[in-house]
Amino acid sequence: MKKLIFLAFAFGVFISPKVSCAQEEEERIIVEESSEVFLEDYSDTFQENFFEGLKQKGIRNYDRAISHFLECKRLQPGNTVVSFELAKFHLYDKQFILAQEYALEALNGEPENYWYAETLVNVIDAKKSVIEEVKGELPWSNVELRNNLSEIYFLNANYMTAKSLLKGIKVSKKQEYLESKINDSISKQQKKLLPVSKTESAVPSEDLKSVEGYKAKIEVMLTTASDNAILLETTEEAMESFPSQPYFYYANGAALNRALQHKIAIDILETALDYLIEDAPLENAIYKELANAYTATNNTSKANMYLSKIKSGF
Repeated sequence: MKKLIFLAFAFGVFISPKVSCAQEEEERIIVEESSEVFLEDYSDTFQENFFEGLKQKGIRNYDRAISHFLECKRLQPGNTVVSFELAKFHLYDKQFILAQEYALEALNGEPENYWYAETLVNVIDAKKSVIEEVKGELPWSNVELRNNLSEIYFLNANYMTAKSLLKGIKVSKKQEYLESKINDSISKQQKKLLPVSKTESAVPSEDLKSVEGYKAKIEVMLTTASDNAILLETTEEAMESFPSQPYFYYANGAALNRALQHKIAIDILETALDYLIEDAPLENAIYKELANAYTATNNTSKANMYLSKIKSGF
């Protein structure tokens, strides 16, 4: 199973714009060697559908990818990687009930898998629900599961939920450190809510370790003639700190367009669409940047396609 997970994530490396040619060649060799062992463990039909599903995922043909992974599911009902992929596809398609069902399947199969936990949280957030609603469907006594969930909510700036998830479990040094960061962030949030004098309020106070803090700073930089190099650096830092926030990918794509790095901008902006859930204004902004990038690369058909997707009234 770990070999399968490795292959699924390694495939994602190949379509990332940040991987150099040398790195890509090294990864290709590693994956090919691992594949030889992996292929012995599954039927030809499973192999064909799994890799075709990854291929269709790589070119963003999600409907076809789902059909291949559903066939894998039929052949291997308990395969957690297949459940994980199906959860993500249904999340993209806004079929949240199915997405949650598959996410829970994957996480129950491997409770300590961080990426499975992150996908479940993304589904729950998309449903505008809370983790407590699925608490009874998870191995809640698993300390690593609770720690992963807490860290994910912390990175999403949901500090109170992050703190509550650590209650009642045996605390390790790792969890103590996480809890101290959560408490520090809660304290900073509370200070920001306290009334301040006019002198103090004239000085902006932004917590760059929070999602909203990053957004506030980046929005100013996007709407003013600020140094684009600083904008690029800030958006990259935001993406690393909060890897599931589509706004930061959008802003990074916009900065890349300004830097005339249009091909990289396209990849980043399309990643923003992968994470986007029910935010029409941001969706429109991403489409506009994609249209600009494709226009700059002389791909007018793609540019017009994205312009046609822009919704009026937002």
